Amino acid sequence: MSGQITFTMIKPDAVADGHIGAILGKITEAGFKIKAMKLTQLTVADAKKFYEVHAERPFYGELVDFMSSGPIVAAVLEKENAVEDFRKLIGATNPAEAAEGTIRKMFARSVGENAVHGSDSDENALIEASFHFAGREIF
Repeated sequence: MSGQITFTMIKPDAVADGHIGAILGKITEAGFKIKAMKLTQLTVADAKKFYEVHAERPFYGELVDFMSSGPIVAAVLEKENAVEDFRKLIGATNPAEAAEGTIRKMFARSVGENAVHGSDSDENALIEASFHFAGREIF
């Protein structure tokens, strides 16, 4: 599946703001197929483990607190060139710098509350997907 899947989370800010449907609409309109999806909430321990790559960064504690603050929608998406195409669709981390029409430009509150997560590599897409879903949950 490498190169054909990516992983995303609709983050607590976008869930709280009622943007799940609109974001999923943008994703499917862009040609992505949803292969797995669930509404869930990360525990603090889950968020620490998921974002451990950032453990030494100054924003780590704030990121963990935010990502465990409310429900998220986790999803595995499929499309040719999935990671790169999804990164283009979501836009820059800072919504002020994101291109018009991107998910973050439309739905993010700020750099820290930027509506969606998207895998940054094919390798991480597989790791992140398996963090949230058992193999039998991905179709």
